[in-house]
Amino acid sequence: MLQEVSHVYFIPGMAADVSIFEHIKLPEDQYRMYTIPWKIPHRTESITEYAKRMCEEIKHDNAVLVGVSFGGIMVQEMSKHLNVKKLIIVSSVKNKYELPKRIKIARKTGFYKLLPTSLVSKIDNWEKLAFGEFAKKRAAMYQKYLAVNDKTYLDWAIEKMVCWDQEEYPEEIIHIHGEKDIVFPISNIKNCITVHKGTHVMIVNRARWFNKHLPEIINDNLQ
Repeated sequence: MLQEVSHVYFIPGMAADVSIFEHIKLPEDQYRMYTIPWKIPHRTESITEYAKRMCEEIKHDNAVLVGVSFGGIMVQEMSKHLNVKKLIIVSSVKNKYELPKRIKIARKTGFYKLLPTSLVSKIDNWEKLAFGEFAKKRAAMYQKYLAVNDKTYLDWAIEKMVCWDQEEYPEEIIHIHGEKDIVFPISNIKNCITVHKGTHVMIVNRARWFNKHLPEIINDNLQ
């Protein structure tokens, strides 16, 4: 008897290229993997309208959605317009209450509107700005994976992240979070699968963990 194939769609973090998933490998006899890159938003586009446009890239009913960081917020918005088999978020948040204090302050003060996003596209070599070997390696990784530097996109995405208003989240959502995540501290996160020593970029540097456990999570076998 042929085993049913699951179609798994991945959305990267804010400004990230889909290449962050290059080390994620799922058994080909059970899964088909797809990645959805970010679209450039219309300036006044709501997150709901944008999510509907992203849904146009989903070609299979009852698919699995996996979103990282801001991509985790996006798959939640997309799931409101789709039939999904599994909704999985990584290094992300499930509602506005899990956002860190600094983001809540940025929303209240409007400080996020002052961020110089136009400068991002002018940084040709992040490594030159870093001091120390570890910092240079981290900067090189950011330069490789943070490929979406369009100012319209950055302004839009930052606002939608900071001002995200979701209060209730789907009961069936699966949240995978690193205990060392400094962007979204785990102290604010409830009801998640915790990855020991996992950081905000663990989808890249802990790919082996995901390759081992994602099939178990999708098939409801991870306890």
